[in-house]
Amino acid sequence: MLKEFKDFVAKGNVMDMAVGIIIGAAFTAIVTSLVADLINPIIGLVIGGIDFSNMYAVLSGDVAAGASLETARETGASIFAYGSFIMAIINFLIIAFVVFMLVRYVNRVKDAATEQEEVVEQAAGPSELDLLTEIRDSLAK
Repeated sequence: MLKEFKDFVAKGNVMDMAVGIIIGAAFTAIVTSLVADLINPIIGLVIGGIDFSNMYAVLSGDVAAGASLETARETGASIFAYGSFIMAIINFLIIAFVVFMLVRYVNRVKDAATEQEEVVEQAAGPSELDLLTEIRDSLAK
């Protein structure tokens, strides 16, 4: 059973997946910081300083007027935090766009590498089969 487990872990797909998860976690931290620290303040400036994350409606309970979302949650009131949902949608769209741009860039690099391989293969000259065919044809004459 231990040998089977070692074989499973040693397979390339499992190792690739593990590396992908680790890099994905690090990438998530970078994108989260990009959204929270750079993009959200710019969005706030564009829309007049409105902070969506503190927008909510009180469904039941007593919450002081103008209280922050965190304060409203601490009071134990039932709240409808639509601002947090709007921010989650904005964050998702930004993260999806960043991932799209990353995948697009990686695909371009892969395509360029494939084109270079094709050019090298074409520049290498005739293949072995082409040479043998040419020799056969010249001997037949």
